[in-house]
Amino acid sequence: MPRPSAKWVDLSTPLSAPVLQVIKRLGFEKMTPVQAATIPLLLSYKDVAAEAVTGSGKTLAFLVPLVELLLKRKRNEAWKKHEIGAVIVSPTRELATQIHDVLSEFLSHKELSCFRQKMLIGGNSVEEDVLSILKEGANILVATPGRLQDLFERKGDLNLAAKVKSLELLVLDEADRLLDMGFEATINTILAYLPRQRRTGLFSATQTKEVKDLMRAGLRNPVLVSVREKSTTSTPKLLQNYYIVVEPEQKLVALLEFIRTRTIKKAMIFFPTCACVQYWSIALAELVSSMQVLALHGKMKFERFRVLKEFREASSALLLCTDVLARGVDIPEVDWVLQWEPPSNAAAFVHRVGRTARQGTEGNALIMLLPTEDAYVDFLTRNQKVSLEELELELPAPKLAETLEILHQLQKKDRATFDKANRAFVSHVQAYTKHECNLILRLKDLDLGKIATSYGLLQLPRMPEMKPAFKESFRGPEQPVDVFSLVYKDKQKQASFQDKLKTYAETGEWKGKKKLIRKKSVPWELANKEREERKEIRKKRREKKQTRKAAIEAGDAVPVKKKRAKFSQEELEELANDIRLLKKVKKKKITEEEYEDKMGIKDGGDSMDSE
Repeated sequence: MPRPSAKWVDLSTPLSAPVLQVIKRLGFEKMTPVQAATIPLLLSYKDVAAEAVTGSGKTLAFLVPLVELLLKRKRNEAWKKHEIGAVIVSPTRELATQIHDVLSEFLSHKELSCFRQKMLIGGNSVEEDVLSILKEGANILVATPGRLQDLFERKGDLNLAAKVKSLELLVLDEADRLLDMGFEATINTILAYLPRQRRTGLFSATQTKEVKDLMRAGLRNPVLVSVREKSTTSTPKLLQNYYIVVEPEQKLVALLEFIRTRTIKKAMIFFPTCACVQYWSIALAELVSSMQVLALHGKMKFERFRVLKEFREASSALLLCTDVLARGVDIPEVDWVLQWEPPSNAAAFVHRVGRTARQGTEGNALIMLLPTEDAYVDFLTRNQKVSLEELELELPAPKLAETLEILHQLQKKDRATFDKANRAFVSHVQAYTKHECNLILRLKDLDLGKIATSYGLLQLPRMPEMKPAFKESFRGPEQPVDVFSLVYKDKQKQASFQDKLKTYAETGEWKGKKKLIRKKSVPWELANKEREERKEIRKKRREKKQTRKAAIEAGDAVPVKKKRAKFSQEELEELANDIRLLKKVKKKKITEEEYEDKMGIKDGGDSMDSE
């Protein structure tokens, strides 16, 4: 095996001239350890499971052998227009797009232009992808799992399963992330459509139990490659990790002071939820005038690629994002990764900070912790072998009052900002309960009054978690604000809001029959548990129905379905509730999003990223 950092010409299986020319044009003089270890194995037709830290060059580690394998077959037999020789499965649209762009560099070479690639991701209709494949053909597919499964299962003239019979290589990129996002069943479905006589490359930053299970299911006698840097930490060697401990109400002030006192070219700021990104993008655009402020989160559909492109091309910018950008995405010149609070699991911390210090460059990362969260530093050291250095930051005394005044004025000018601020705070509290290390990050340890202050709220929201004591620690506007008097800048929204206010004043009812004053406040954890239980019941019903259908199609004996004499009271109540919700959505009394949430049809958040 070639030594780490060996030259590309030193490989035991020589690379073709076109591939070497493209690599030279891209500016990669030497191989990274994962490339040196993985490429020869894939070129010798072995299944490979590679584990390497983020930013170690995994993309070229599978793209180079992919192109070489297709070229080798071409010398003996030309690839047909609709014959697919390689499939790359990626967890998110952003990462799939990045892989597509790098692969385009190879296929732009004259001798490699005979190969066609097709990117299959969400954001456009399935029909468009079908027509494109039928019309233009494809030899390489770069896809997110949901869209690829849709195309495999699609009836009609596409018949994608027939087009992959000559498959040379399957690549599962960021496999641990694929499984974290709940794509295990989808991946297994895709594997069932692919030929057994293929090579498979599985690439991940961590080897979890789920990844090992996938290796057993999808790879045949794989060679395990684990490439770690000569370092005592699991993060890149040239990455410097810092943390600061700050009082809850001072967190925003600390972030602003940090940005002001540091020379930052490009920074990514990770927030726990989409709602947080939406609100803070408005607030920071007002508070940070020296840098461009951009926002990207999982609920954005068509804008995500534009925002990412704008950030890449900007000379100086802040990109506010969720964990949708925590994995694999390579953005040059990111010199700082900032984290508003600890991520939901320790592995996500490593992936977030891995957006900087990539491919041998230096980088820095900062996480903001509350005094109640200081044990998280020791937890990271033990759990992920991450070394952090404490950073001291002096905060100007009058800065808090000035900052809060700006946030309060933003909400007074537009009620939409007031709504976003409240949704951000509530979603923050909800997300905090999901922390993997909930023994040291406990919601009951937080002073929600001070945290609401840091969000610049005009008043404390009504929620079960809000204790009377928090009213004492909350710092709102000097003069109390009548929030019902706030006006939307959007005239249509304001007109709708005025109608609701009028109805409420006359009848005490909000949104027609839904009475605001009688609405029972249910703790978020309990409401979420009930949704999960309803989802599980419906899942079992679907599985039972599919099993029965499969038995009928196979000609097996199917027991006669007996009619029950009566339904239980619980089942009758659930059925009645489902019918009521369906009527409400048809009459447009609730939105389809609210309907799906109450029915437990979708989980929301960043899990919707890959379609």
